[in-house]
Amino acid sequence: MEFSRRSRLRPEAQFGMDSVLDWLIPHNVALYAIPPMVDLSITELQSLALERLKVLRILEQATNKNLKLSSDEGRETVFNEMNHAGLKHYVRLCQGNHSKDQDLAARRKDYLSHFILRFAYCGTEELRRWFITREMELFRLKFAGLSPQDVKDFVMKYEMGYSPLTAEQKSEIKDGLYDSTIYHSVMQIESMDFYKVRFTDVLDLVRGRRCYLRAGFAYVCASDFVSIIANKHQQLLEDGLQAHLRLLPEVENDERFAMILKELHTSYTGKDYRVSKTGQIPIESLDQLSKKSYPLCMRYCHDTLRSKHHMKHGGRMQYGLFLKAIGVTMEDSLRFWREEFTRGTVTLEKFEKEHAYNIRHNYGKEGSRINYAAYNCMKIITTNVSPQDTHGCPFKIWEPSVLKTKLSSFGLSAAHAEEVVGFASRGHYQIACGKYFEISHNTKLEEGITHPNQYFDLSQITVGARAPKVKPQNQNRRTFGSQDTSLASVRSTQQDTTTMNADDDTELWELMESNEKEAKEGIKHESLLLKQPEPAGSTQAKKPTSEWGDDEDFDVSQVEMDQN
Repeated sequence: MEFSRRSRLRPEAQFGMDSVLDWLIPHNVALYAIPPMVDLSITELQSLALERLKVLRILEQATNKNLKLSSDEGRETVFNEMNHAGLKHYVRLCQGNHSKDQDLAARRKDYLSHFILRFAYCGTEELRRWFITREMELFRLKFAGLSPQDVKDFVMKYEMGYSPLTAEQKSEIKDGLYDSTIYHSVMQIESMDFYKVRFTDVLDLVRGRRCYLRAGFAYVCASDFVSIIANKHQQLLEDGLQAHLRLLPEVENDERFAMILKELHTSYTGKDYRVSKTGQIPIESLDQLSKKSYPLCMRYCHDTLRSKHHMKHGGRMQYGLFLKAIGVTMEDSLRFWREEFTRGTVTLEKFEKEHAYNIRHNYGKEGSRINYAAYNCMKIITTNVSPQDTHGCPFKIWEPSVLKTKLSSFGLSAAHAEEVVGFASRGHYQIACGKYFEISHNTKLEEGITHPNQYFDLSQITVGARAPKVKPQNQNRRTFGSQDTSLASVRSTQQDTTTMNADDDTELWELMESNEKEAKEGIKHESLLLKQPEPAGSTQAKKPTSEWGDDEDFDVSQVEMDQN
């Protein structure tokens, strides 16, 4: 595989001609037998690799949740996750075989991304095992969407040498088929295609008594034909990874490609959290929010800082970027860390000299002025920590007994704490975090936890403090769901209706403009007050962090309304 600085966007330019593309990838279910010879830019290579990695991680999460990918429920859950992640082309490949332009484009992405990831996952036995497991799940997911005719096309286009039994051959063994294929009715069996294969090729079907055995051969229905192909596909994957391993030293001569491969397995593939777009969070609310909406890793950081008034660099980076992403301003962040550290052993002069610069740097106001993103779960999990550190993933670094005690102190029952600890003990740290969320919020998660700020956002939506995003309705006829947050204060005065008539519309918009005008005047007045020096002993001065009220509930929606 060769890499150039410029990407050729058209598939025919990548492969030379459409006929070559059709020959190399003749079906939506690919076997990845022949490596592609194409030119790719580094940018496109990285994009393709991360897209496929998203797919494989979605499958991993579904499997860890004990979802059966062969069931309608499991398939629907996975497809919803893929669509939500912008991976509709992969969903298309899992819904039968077609030859439209969209299918050809999807096949190209699927094929190229597979071979890119082979280089990233051929290095160790652990990586190879993970990659093969996930790829086999994707293969079975795609194959399960094929119709009997699609299966015939698959066998024919890959020249596998199998052909369905003729009506005469089927009639000779029909009694055996009826007796051994208990999952289908007689009528279904008569209309289904069956294939004759060596029984050693389908030992899983033999073990599950899902095929008819006769004279050393197994007669397999089309819906179970995946068992035959899966064994061959897995062997292709294993051989292919070994071949890529031999090529790896040569490929890694390109430093850019080597860096991508090194970081790919731990790359974050979810939403990018840099600065909150939902409004500012006052630091006086952090104590309450930490109990309500923080994931365990951030709650431990917050509690430790509030009790010890000090935190090492790793913890400051992990927690500081999290605070920035939930909506804490740089000014409030400086005040928060200053008041905490100076309550400990750090003098004000030392704080300004050693710590204030780093906080401004995280907000992109110093140094290279990079707007740093908050740490994702994968980065936190893979970070090395010492016993004195407060950062890292508690589900990974804490002993089961310590974790169980901490969860119990947060209000989880013994049974619930044991359930969460069970996931963590088996290495499913993000699943454990998701289960902790479900138990503490008494709800069911529709997506896996991949980022602390995602956890915070979902928590705020669940407790009703932050409304989920709603797609705007028709511009000419505004609905309550499409109004700005500033209309929330007048919702309670409306009757149970979904749309507004012309009079209501005018009245509401006049009210909204009035509210916005008052808010702007209030902000202007407040800014003038802030410029004036406050008298000594003024009761209007901001409270130090030591005087925050833990028992005062805090509603993020009110802050967001104030911002508008």
